[in-house]
Amino acid sequence: MKEQLIKKFKDIYGPYGDIRAYFAPGRVNLIGEHTDYNGGHVFPCALTMGIYGIARKRKDQKLRFYSANFGKLGITESHLNDLKPYKKAGWTNYPKGVMWAFEKMGYKIPSGLDILVWGNVPNGSGLSSSAAIEVMMGVLLKDMFGFDVSMTDIAIIGQYSENNFNGCNCGIMDQFTSAMGKKGHAIFLDTNTLQ
Repeated sequence: MKEQLIKKFKDIYGPYGDIRAYFAPGRVNLIGEHTDYNGGHVFPCALTMGIYGIARKRKDQKLRFYSANFGKLGITESHLNDLKPYKKAGWTNYPKGVMWAFEKMGYKIPSGLDILVWGNVPNGSGLSSSAAIEVMMGVLLKDMFGFDVSMTDIAIIGQYSENNFNGCNCGIMDQFTSAMGKKGHAIFLDTNTLQ
């Protein structure tokens, strides 16, 4: 799948530059639904389904987003100087929210990006497609710009962006599971301490 998406990225944005690929999984919760935003215990696991991101740095401050799931929408353009949620921006509010949150936490994003996203987590299915795109974006920013953040930090930044940029008062479980999940394992998480 990664190779197909890189090819699609080159078809849309051009074949030049340092093109990189990223992935973050969706999640399912086994026990503890709705306890994560109250500081309780949860028992989730990461899925093989998730969100892929293909990206390349730009030399300007422009942001260009393309979803292979919503190809008819074409390229959505934004700018690093305009990291604000807009209803008409649709799904791009999630990656933009993570950029906004990184900057709020003191990590200045120095250049724009061309980004292609594709996911096989069904939207609205309760499998955390929004958390997966947030974690994928956090890993992308960490790698592209060398930010010194841990995977736990990326989960916290993703939750912060969803709470404060996208206006969803979610707990930490979804982002933490996407960031910290391991093949063949579930996570017994104390959402109060993140242990």
